[in-house]
Amino acid sequence: MDDEKKKVDEAWKDQVAKESQAKEEPKEPQAETQPEPDFKFFITSLAVQASIALGAMPNPANEEIEVNLNQAKLIIDTLGIIKEKTQGNLNSEEDSLLDNLLYELRMQYLSQAKGQQK
Repeated sequence: MDDEKKKVDEAWKDQVAKESQAKEEPKEPQAETQPEPDFKFFITSLAVQASIALGAMPNPANEEIEVNLNQAKLIIDTLGIIKEKTQGNLNSEEDSLLDNLLYELRMQYLSQAKGQQK
């Protein structure tokens, strides 16, 4: 009986040691949760930043709507430079996405700028 009890106790100790070791090891972020970095992701992330600066969506850091037209203009102009410098090097999907993002952001910027002048 004593031998059987010792085997159970030893197995339990091994299991606890493995569990505590697993808790201590830092877990790596799962790769499937990260978006694939590509041109569309890059320009879309810039467009989101511009939208936040235009007050079209809340700032994720504090969940508040903040309007910063200077920041928005800088990002929109940067997207314009990207459009100019990548002319002829984008596939039709990328080119269309960039055109649409620029149009929408420029229209939002003009609307915000006119609203602040009143």
